[in-house]
Amino acid sequence: MSFIDKYIDKKVKENPKLKKHFEQTDLNLNAAVMVRDMRDDLGMTQKEFAEYVGKPQSTISRIESESMNVSIGLLNEIANSAHRQIKLILV
Repeated sequence: MSFIDKYIDKKVKENPKLKKHFEQTDLNLNAAVMVRDMRDDLGMTQKEFAEYVGKPQSTISRIESESMNVSIGLLNEIANSAHRQIKLILV
C-alpha cells in the first residue's frame, strides 16, 4: 500500500464522508489520463477530438484538467464515439 493510500485510509476512518470525495477525485484523475491518452493516440488537438466525439471542446478541456466531475456514462459516450471500449475492474 502506497503512502497516499495509507493517508486516504486514515482520513476516511477519521471522516467517512470523505470516501465519496476521494473516489470521485480518483475517477476524475483516471478519466483525465484516459481521455488525454485517447486524444494523443489519435494525434488530435482538443478541438479536433471534441468534434470527433461530438462533445464541446470545453468538456474535453475540463475532463483533462480534472475540473469536472465525470461520470462513467460520459466516459462511455466518448469512448464509443472514438471506437473504443471502457472496461471496468472491481477491486
